[in-house]
Amino acid sequence: MLNKQYFDFLNELAINNNKLWFAQNKSRFDSLKLDFEKIVSEFIKAIAEFDSEIGNLSSKDCVFRIYKDVRFSKDKSPYKTNFGGFFVAGGKKSGMAGYYIHIEPGECFIGGGIYMPPPPILKKLREEIQNNLSDFVKVISAKDFKTNFKEISGSKTTLMPKGFDKNFEGAEYLKYKDFTVIKPVSDDFLLSKDAFKKIVDVFKSMKPFNDFLNKSFGV
Repeated sequence: MLNKQYFDFLNELAINNNKLWFAQNKSRFDSLKLDFEKIVSEFIKAIAEFDSEIGNLSSKDCVFRIYKDVRFSKDKSPYKTNFGGFFVAGGKKSGMAGYYIHIEPGECFIGGGIYMPPPPILKKLREEIQNNLSDFVKVISAKDFKTNFKEISGSKTTLMPKGFDKNFEGAEYLKYKDFTVIKPVSDDFLLSKDAFKKIVDVFKSMKPFNDFLNKSFGV
């Protein structure tokens, strides 16, 4: 799916994360960015075949900028050392659950769901699980889901969230602060010829999970 130039560039960027080096290698980045946007466009078409909400997106709606916001970060390096694409109704800033691909040497993964939802949305997600526990358990117990993700990968709170019954049968699910799933993959996997199809299959297994979460948005 990818070519080795992605990993060569990102490895070098991790070592030389400064504006001078980036300026000197800007043409390399521009070429890779253009190629990645084409791949993202193909993903949009493929995902739209089983999730019509994705069909209205453009690559720009899905691709994250490489430039970091360092205003509130201790790490002042100016560039991200990955390429990322998030396929979600309304675009990557909608806040809804979607499908994600992360390209970073040694840290590649296929993922999705909702990361760091604001408190009002998090409360609605927990209420959705509380009111429809059997449906949620069915989704995360499905064979394809378990094969690809095993379990939810989001962070959790130690204590039961305020306003929810600690004796609730699905109490542990309500402690999640992020409702995300992650399937780590190797760099070689993304370089293989059949990677695209395999990734689409992983995304397809994630759709019922995203559908359940997005009911909190009234979708």
